Amino acid sequence: MHARLILLAACLVPGGGHLLLGERSRGLGYLFFALLLGVLTWHYAKPEVSLLGHAAGGLFVWALSIPDAYRLARFRQLRRPLQPAR
Repeated sequence: MHARLILLAACLVPGGGHLLLGERSRGLGYLFFALLLGVLTWHYAKPEVSLLGHAAGGLFVWALSIPDAYRLARFRQLRRPLQPAR
């Protein structure tokens, strides 16, 4: 798969890029921890904290998953041998 498609999927859903790459456990792990930390920070943040602050835990994990998925896609793309022209 093209690395930019993986990047787009990773930007849309936490772990989405990993799922497209076939890294099921890694993608579901990112999704699980993004949701878990998002719920925890939403629940335990003080009422005066902004909306972004309430979701900070989940957004942090999501932000970590994006470059990881892209890096993995680029590594696989560069490692794949070139196909002969037809």
